[in-house]
Amino acid sequence: MLGSVRLHDPLLRADGPLGQMPAYGGAHLTMLALLVLAALGLVLWARRTPAARVERVLRGAGWVLLANAVFWTAWGVMPWAWNIDESLPLHYSDALRFLVPLALITRAPWAVVVSWYWGLTLNMQSVLTPDVNYFVWVPLEFLEYWLAHGAGVLAPTVLVWGLGIRPTWRGYVAAYAVTVGWAALAMTGNALTGANYGYLNRAPSGPSLLDVLGPWPWYLLVEAVLIAAVWALMTLPWTLRDRRAGTPLLGRAGLARRAVPAQASSSTSDSRSGPWEAETTRR
Repeated sequence: MLGSVRLHDPLLRADGPLGQMPAYGGAHLTMLALLVLAALGLVLWARRTPAARVERVLRGAGWVLLANAVFWTAWGVMPWAWNIDESLPLHYSDALRFLVPLALITRAPWAVVVSWYWGLTLNMQSVLTPDVNYFVWVPLEFLEYWLAHGAGVLAPTVLVWGLGIRPTWRGYVAAYAVTVGWAALAMTGNALTGANYGYLNRAPSGPSLLDVLGPWPWYLLVEAVLIAAVWALMTLPWTLRDRRAGTPLLGRAGLARRAVPAQASSSTSDSRSGPWEAETTRR
């Protein structure tokens, strides 16, 4: 049972208040396998399904994820769940929990590109080297952890490889600026509370990529350079390909391009006006 703390339980070990999910235990490996299969399946589905249906399903999924993000944020500040080290929504994954639904619902280029970079790099640290402590109710906390981090992988994968929304160099710069801004916010919260949001004040207690980047605070500088380099590699192939193909920009700011025509997006954008309107132009 997920709710029972037993040393031989594949989901738990007695490190946190109610236990901790061991990295590369049975539960972790199962979730990794499911994520890979889901990513492949969703990309194929998005490419082969009529655009209008894809738009409806992804928008509906976005609303479900948004409602869940509000629920989980509210849950964290309830008296029975409050923990100053975890309850404030200052982790990158807390922001991603809201960014992913916004990207799915609105197709706002800024939300898509930030979800793309964060979801497949920063979020992947939590997927590959999870630091999961259970505090109140193990089944719910296990579900919420993998719902948030799984959606952080699957949503940008579908939006980029399935729907053809790809970042530009402007999107790269904007996403990096947002990342630095969020780091400043999280470090301010850490200074006021003594917490470690974003793992910006120390590395996680369990194994993580940060362990090989040197001691704090030097690993922050190494991480900043590494992120800039990896994100550039995540941008370059798309920009070269889209420039040759003359792929139109998505939105006025030029943060992304959309390679796959989407009838549903076009009709929806034409019928709705507002800040999230998806305008495509050639430059």
